[in-house]
Amino acid sequence: MTFEHEHTVTTTASPADVWALWSDVGSWHCWDPAVQQVALEGHFAEGAAGSMVLTSGVSATFVLEIVEPGKRYLDRVTMGDLVISVDHEVRATDDGAEVTVWTIIEGPAADEVGPMVTEDAPRALAALVEMAERKSA
Repeated sequence: MTFEHEHTVTTTASPADVWALWSDVGSWHCWDPAVQQVALEGHFAEGAAGSMVLTSGVSATFVLEIVEPGKRYLDRVTMGDLVISVDHEVRATDDGAEVTVWTIIEGPAADEVGPMVTEDAPRALAALVEMAERKSA
């Protein structure tokens, strides 16, 4: 089974301001209501592993599979047979940036887990761009 979700927002913040928040895993809990705590082993780069505790109490490890500094990163969480891939991209626009997050969940019960995993995506992206806009002001 596969579940897919995409959410896009626009912002007056620059891509660099969005990227600064994304690449600072210690700030993820400030803009993502599902995240309580995140730790990364090493630098924000391809292959780096980390762990997170969600506000639901679930703990998970993740790997940064793709990192294109200033543009895109993809993190992957594997929980048993369930694989959650979250691809983040920021693109410059004439007025700031466009921010898109794609979530793909594969494995048993993906259709049931997917809505729970992605329900906070709109609030998370709204809070992310609000913080980025404050940084750029």
